Amino acid sequence: MKRRGLGGDHGSVVAEFAVALPAVALVLLLSAGALGACARQVRLQDAAADAARLAARGEPGAAPGVVATAVPGARVVIDERGDLVCVRVNAPAVDVLPLALNAVSCALDGGR
Repeated sequence: MKRRGLGGDHGSVVAEFAVALPAVALVLLLSAGALGACARQVRLQDAAADAARLAARGEPGAAPGVVATAVPGARVVIDERGDLVCVRVNAPAVDVLPLALNAVSCALDGGR
């Protein structure tokens, strides 16, 4: 004998899936954004190191080009600190995450 109630559990799985799907999509989107920001930070740090070595060798005009090639949209600031030539690079993270990424690298001045 079947018991008649308020409708049972029919459709509850679909309702739970509909509630959980946006949360899962948001987590995946943020995870992809964080991974992209980490990759961009690594490229930014490498570009800052290359630019610092170029500036220390006496080629400060080539430093912004190296950074722009590696990380489009990055800003470069070169300053001297005693025997060191330091390069500070700033760039936005990615479109998904509104973060600012920064990298600083210094190299021993080549005797300018």
